[in-house]
Amino acid sequence: MITSVLVANRGEIACRIVRTCHELGIRTVAVHSDADGNALHARTADTAVRLPGAAPADTYLRGDLIVKAALAAGADAVHPGYGFLSENAGFARAVQDAGLVWIGPPPEAIEAMASKTRAKELMGIAPLREVTEADLPVLVKAAAGGGGRGMRVVRRLADLDGALAAARAEAASAFGDGEVFTEPYVEGGRHIEVQVLADTHGTVWALGTRDCSLQRRHQKVIEEAPAPGLTARLTEELHALAVRAARAVSYVGAGTVEFLVADDRAHFLEMNTRLQVEHPVTEAVFGLDLVAEQIRVAEGHALDGDPPRARGHAVEARLYAEDPAHDWAPQTGRLHRLAVPDAVRLDTGYTDGDDIGVHYDPLLAKVVAHAPTRAEAVRKLASALDRAVIHGPVTNRDLLVRSLRHKEFAEARTDTGFYDRHLPELTTPAPDPYAPLAAALADAHGRSRFGGWRNVASQPQVKRYAMGGEEHEVRYRHTRGGLAAEGVRVVHADAGLVILDVDGVRRRFEVGRYGDRVYVGATALTALPRFPDATARHAPGSLLAPMPGTVVRVAEGLTEGAAVEAGQPLLWLEAMKMQHSITAPATGTLTALHATPGQQVEPGTLLAVVEATP
Repeated sequence: MITSVLVANRGEIACRIVRTCHELGIRTVAVHSDADGNALHARTADTAVRLPGAAPADTYLRGDLIVKAALAAGADAVHPGYGFLSENAGFARAVQDAGLVWIGPPPEAIEAMASKTRAKELMGIAPLREVTEADLPVLVKAAAGGGGRGMRVVRRLADLDGALAAARAEAASAFGDGEVFTEPYVEGGRHIEVQVLADTHGTVWALGTRDCSLQRRHQKVIEEAPAPGLTARLTEELHALAVRAARAVSYVGAGTVEFLVADDRAHFLEMNTRLQVEHPVTEAVFGLDLVAEQIRVAEGHALDGDPPRARGHAVEARLYAEDPAHDWAPQTGRLHRLAVPDAVRLDTGYTDGDDIGVHYDPLLAKVVAHAPTRAEAVRKLASALDRAVIHGPVTNRDLLVRSLRHKEFAEARTDTGFYDRHLPELTTPAPDPYAPLAAALADAHGRSRFGGWRNVASQPQVKRYAMGGEEHEVRYRHTRGGLAAEGVRVVHADAGLVILDVDGVRRRFEVGRYGDRVYVGATALTALPRFPDATARHAPGSLLAPMPGTVVRVAEGLTEGAAVEAGQPLLWLEAMKMQHSITAPATGTLTALHATPGQQVEPGTLLAVVEATP
């Protein structure tokens, strides 16, 4: 029987595994990089072992160090979570060779399915060997790993070589394996997957379907179970194919078989030989703890007869520290507060006061709602996200709420092109017009007044805020009765709560302030100085770093004085395990190039200057 588990991962999945282990009475061991020294998963585990360094290649991808940590801490089993080494057959073997229990499938099964090219061949599908114009569009895809990394859609043959190079670099950085391949890109398809669970006694369960079609950069954003709108015939076919894939490799434990569905046909994608990020929706619908089941299977227990009966509907939203309106740029900084209503499940690796760094995935949390019907689950999740308190870096919260309330999603008509079609409307700023006034009134609470009261109205106080990409100026007064503003009645104002009467309707605004950053409900503002800094200017055509990260590549042969075309990639930044290209804003001449490979940059760092052709 397992008594102590080392979790070979970080963030929310490490915390989630630790939680189940503690419920089962199992001791836990965390591993952490230097960047994660104070991370939540390291604080909640019973024991924590340091992995020197910060980059994944030096820490969470070092199987030798993780096995050594497990032995040193007295663990008798290892759970890999997802990502990092979870689908690495060599690591699984190393764990077993050290006399530890591997809470996952046999290394041979991982090996058979780890390469997406070999998995397709196992299922009788051959990838494209040579791409012609007739094959377009195609998808360039990393053979190892997942999470949307190392993926590029190619619609022009001329773009293929560049996409292959970028995908190889991203895959090598994320998974330590730069192998990529190409396959036909199914336009308008739905991403459907089947959760499987298998024991060592020959039983394989197909635990329903999940729809994971809402994706950005080929990485899932909103998932639900069961997948809506599938015919009974197609559902049965998906289940049968998933069980077939599991049996083909003598699978053991929890895994997922993924498909693209179009025109009522299933196209096999891959098998993920690990726990999926979206596993909570299956847990909610089937009333299971999949991590507990993984541990029971690893201990040799048999699955109990037929799968449990599915009940209701569940929807999960991934809350990311990123800015969807600006090419999904990852965000970093202090997470001052994160709180969601108790009506939903929150899986997170962060708590109030934690720092979000540049080294890892920008996933903050997963928020999951379960209800008797799909419409009720969607409404519950949208409401919970709308009322959540998130004070810190920019997140995709507003995008999630709008996506869940979009007509296409409500009618279950989404596909993998949803954000290609709707991103502008889903990211158009819609801040609360009374938020700047509420911020100013909260800030004014308790401030001293000027001298004694006279029988004249006080001079208005003026404050300026940046909100939704625009500047807003607000005015208020100190009066005998307290704070006052034109057009509203101030019912209450203190540092944390402002209540305004607007045309007879009372509106409450919870306010949080951290330096110049102010949060009023779901609206974020930046307090601006009274007199703008005239020196904070950049020349036209300046390319500034949109995020913190590392310059990983500069376009070959690019030098100052070179002619560039509008949209031409000039350099690439890597942040939070994703690569982002910085392109020329206009056709013209590169008059300055400050970026060099390996350079660490902060947001706003001047990278290059392009002088547009008149």
